[in-house]
Amino acid sequence: MSSLELLQRQIHTAEDLQAVVKMMKVLAALNIHQYEQAVTSLAEYNLTIEMGLHVVLKAAHNHDTHTLQVNGDSYPRSLSTSDVGRCGVIIFGSDQGMCGQFNEQISRYAIAELEKLNISPEQLAIFAVGSRIISHLETAGYAIEQTFTMPGSLTEITSMVQEILLHIATWRDRQQIVRIFLFYNHLNSNTFSEPYKLQLLPLDRAWLEHIESLAWRSVSAVEPRSRTLPTFTMPSDVLVASLLRQYFFISLYRAFGESLAGENASRLASMQVAEKNIEDRLTEFTGQFQQKRQTAITDELLEIISAFELSH
Repeated sequence: MSSLELLQRQIHTAEDLQAVVKMMKVLAALNIHQYEQAVTSLAEYNLTIEMGLHVVLKAAHNHDTHTLQVNGDSYPRSLSTSDVGRCGVIIFGSDQGMCGQFNEQISRYAIAELEKLNISPEQLAIFAVGSRIISHLETAGYAIEQTFTMPGSLTEITSMVQEILLHIATWRDRQQIVRIFLFYNHLNSNTFSEPYKLQLLPLDRAWLEHIESLAWRSVSAVEPRSRTLPTFTMPSDVLVASLLRQYFFISLYRAFGESLAGENASRLASMQVAEKNIEDRLTEFTGQFQQKRQTAITDELLEIISAFELSH
């Protein structure tokens, strides 16, 4: 194969790769948008849950009691202050590649935070969401209790959240796990994400106090500024348990959504770098091709001229 044919093949290959990278960029950008939209749509639902907790907290405060029983826990005391016992950790990575340092970033952060907690291995249970973070965790000496597949689309998140919630219930009932942490990459911009830690249990006391201090948002069209709190008839512990289940669902759904958005942001950034490299290579190949082609044309002309002169 001549050098010109080789360069032509290299140019065609680079152009094909460029088309693939451009398509991946478009898909990553679309995915970022839909996952961001999904997370944003949770805001109003989350506020509704918080206002429900606000009503129960105010009722407990008015009755001079802060010891509501929820599934065997004393609320808010044990749910917000327990710092002993077994710990469950859920770390969100990816199953797909070409997303830069996405998995390394969250793995390093989670490992550093776990070291701060100073928990012995027998007191720690880890769930990994996404297979590409497993090697980083195992290299650091952490055993993975179970691995979950990262949803491939928005429609798959709900079923995965429900599955993990069932495992969390098992954690608490059978393994006496009292602390649960989520680690995931939180999207900051279309091409940048940073690691984030959420304490799912025990509930953060500062968060509870903030909810209790909120001003009631009336939905009354007649008295939109009414501060009258609604009442409830079901047992307060049943109501709180139901609200907390919704809170856990929202927290896990947000973790999935933000992690997937962050994964696609990292992939978009990687594709932008790849696209720049391909463009540079195309420029280099095209320049070499044009130079060699011009040299070949010149050689052909010289041969024609030489043959003409010899014939005369």
